[in-house]
Amino acid sequence: MRALITNDDGVSSRGIAVLTRVALAAGLDVVVAAPHEERSGASAALSGLEDGGRLRSTRTAVDDLDVDAFAVHASPALIAFVASRGAFGPRPDVVLSGINHGPNTGSAVLHSGTVGAALTAVTHGIPGLAVSLAGSPGRAQADPRDDPRVGTDASGRSWDTAADVAARALRWFLDHLDPSHVVNVNVPAVSPAELRGMRSARLATFGAVQAEIGDRDDEFVTVRFDEIHTENDDDSDASLVAHGWATVTALRPPTAVTVDTSELVDTPD
Repeated sequence: MRALITNDDGVSSRGIAVLTRVALAAGLDVVVAAPHEERSGASAALSGLEDGGRLRSTRTAVDDLDVDAFAVHASPALIAFVASRGAFGPRPDVVLSGINHGPNTGSAVLHSGTVGAALTAVTHGIPGLAVSLAGSPGRAQADPRDDPRVGTDASGRSWDTAADVAARALRWFLDHLDPSHVVNVNVPAVSPAELRGMRSARLATFGAVQAEIGDRDDEFVTVRFDEIHTENDDDSDASLVAHGWATVTALRPPTAVTVDTSELVDTPD
């Protein structure tokens, strides 16, 4: 089974290397194609094509792993889109997006380039899995707002946790392939010993960050994004991740709903 691995943090990000190792350990035939630089917040934007429809791409390496890898001057969604048409070799059977640096929880998944790549895949009939690691992986978390129940990440062991959860999620994902939805997984930034387990979760009504508007005049507006620290004890993805659980949420791509438009539309002759 052939897997395309991408994300919105860039082809040289640690999350790409971790997810690639997980996919290879699962026996997948892997090709990596990810943005040449960070494209966070790209959502499902199809950006990157130059004049004449050219897409810039350079062969690169992912650590010491024996995989084809490409640094692409494009958004992750466009990468998934063109991959479905054979841009990086045979059409992939699955798209694995991540491991993202930072959570993709709540309604803010709408803006995630990592989730956007997986959503683009499923709209083209390719099952998609997105994995994200919350917190500040690899750095000590001295912020007193951090939930003390889930400990700290001074040793960077959260990447071990992310790899373990990704491997578990990938096994389930491959046994239940379904291109009708994205499997969205979020991992707390804790050591493997501190992980409380894995739970299904609904989307929180908010995302991982909120926007604050500062100074403004006729030429600019200052926008600051602050991380939201939830203390709610509910079954939302944001709350469960904050309390040390890995979460899994199925996301449906855009779809039409039935609304009574009889007063708006014209009646056929």
